[in-house]
Amino acid sequence: MSAAIIAGGRAALGIELGSTRIKACLVDADAPATVLATGSHEWENQLVDGLWTYSLEAVHEGLAAAYAALVADTRERYDAAPEKLAAIGVSAMMHGYLAFDADGALLAPFRTWRNTNTGSAAAELSALFGTNIPLRWSIAHLHQAVTDAEAHVPHIAHVTTLAGYVHEQLTGERTLGVGDASGMFPVSRDAHGRPQYDPELVARYDALVAGRGLATGLVSLLPSIRVAGETAGHLSEAGARLLDPSGTLAPGAPAAPPEGDAGTGMVATNAVAPRTGNVSVGTSIFAMVVLDRPLASQHPELDLVTTPVGDPVAMVHCNNGTSELNAWVGTYRRFAELAGTPITADDAYAVLFAEALEGAADADGVLAYNQLSGEPVAQLDAGRPAIIRTPDSQLSLANLMRAQVYGVFATLAIGMRALRDEDVTIDALYAHGGMFRTAGVAQRFLAAALDAPVGVAASAAEGGAWGIAVLAAFTAQDTQAHLGAYLDSVVFAGADAHTQPPLADDVAGFTAYLTRYEPGLAVPRSAAEVI
Repeated sequence: MSAAIIAGGRAALGIELGSTRIKACLVDADAPATVLATGSHEWENQLVDGLWTYSLEAVHEGLAAAYAALVADTRERYDAAPEKLAAIGVSAMMHGYLAFDADGALLAPFRTWRNTNTGSAAAELSALFGTNIPLRWSIAHLHQAVTDAEAHVPHIAHVTTLAGYVHEQLTGERTLGVGDASGMFPVSRDAHGRPQYDPELVARYDALVAGRGLATGLVSLLPSIRVAGETAGHLSEAGARLLDPSGTLAPGAPAAPPEGDAGTGMVATNAVAPRTGNVSVGTSIFAMVVLDRPLASQHPELDLVTTPVGDPVAMVHCNNGTSELNAWVGTYRRFAELAGTPITADDAYAVLFAEALEGAADADGVLAYNQLSGEPVAQLDAGRPAIIRTPDSQLSLANLMRAQVYGVFATLAIGMRALRDEDVTIDALYAHGGMFRTAGVAQRFLAAALDAPVGVAASAAEGGAWGIAVLAAFTAQDTQAHLGAYLDSVVFAGADAHTQPPLADDVAGFTAYLTRYEPGLAVPRSAAEVI
């Protein structure tokens, strides 16, 4: 059956470029809950001249490697390889800055969402627009370049995100899904209900930067906007060869609008309806809550973005997620190897997370600061990860691991207070990411950190690559159904999801942990000044 789906060209391909892995996911276009094959390629950002970046060569090589791994999976499982696709979609880490000249040449190295050098630009724009503009947003990066009078600014012909760049390489179309576009510049709806870059704010920006180097108005620099379900071009011959240099994959597949990892996370957790939300945990950690009413006031902790169909979303984004935890797990794996008992990564997480359950509810005074880079929610301009404890605390493996997991969720819990202050109602909150492959631990601690029930579906570990594959399948259906109805009736009908309510002891323990954690942020803040 699966081989026939692949051979018949009824498979939809999703590719997501995350911070540490590029993942490819192949699904049945008519039943996208069915994952046919997966592939991935590991990569890492580089700190070049003080800025976090990836080279475009690494992007191209990683796309081909992830797709090759997926094809190897299909050959092993079904003795078949895709020759044509029902649809294709691309997603990637949001925001950042990719600026090109009129000939398509990159004018400055890709500046990722992780950079925090845009403070003055973000502050100026937040005041000008009357809405929060985070440091990582594309308009903040562009305006910082304008403010600093960087030499490339007069030559800018267009600016895009990583997903927008890859989509253009695959299809020739310069466009974005509305969710990703809303992380470049604030969006609104026109008289016909179509999403657009907010024209009043665009006019304010054009007036602000008039005569300061940009050769044209802002809107002409930004990609066009599409919504989920629309066709955003087709896989070109050049795009097919970029993915599959062997020539096996044929061009022509319709392409979904390229989206950001936040949008695909919403899809992967079926959290696109008002009063639903999701938490995505990876290199960064962020919560998305679909709003049923406008917020009463501006909050620096909250970004206002959208779902893949343009509905308003409040986003709490923290730059630092599981990277430091992963590094600690890696050291334990190395110790096990040296001791003659090597252990797989999944088994290491299972053992260490189980041990975390044995720790004191408040980690007994052990604190874990996971910030490898700046963290605006915590007012940290730079990262200095640290383990800190009081002399009377017990430094046990159980307490250390509980502190590490709590540390992943701490800044998110701080940021989520703004939603509570706004009395935002959340009927359902779902989590996804590889951290949840070990059942019953991260989910339980996240419920405690947010003091709210947290659901995790069986598909949680598939993450955004599956989410963009679902959006590609949605495009292939050529349906007039709303995305939420499609997810409910086609993708998640009968899906198995376990919901963990917050446990009173865990909530009290995490609250005590956070009470110590917040004033303790002075330690990594000071460390960044002297180390």
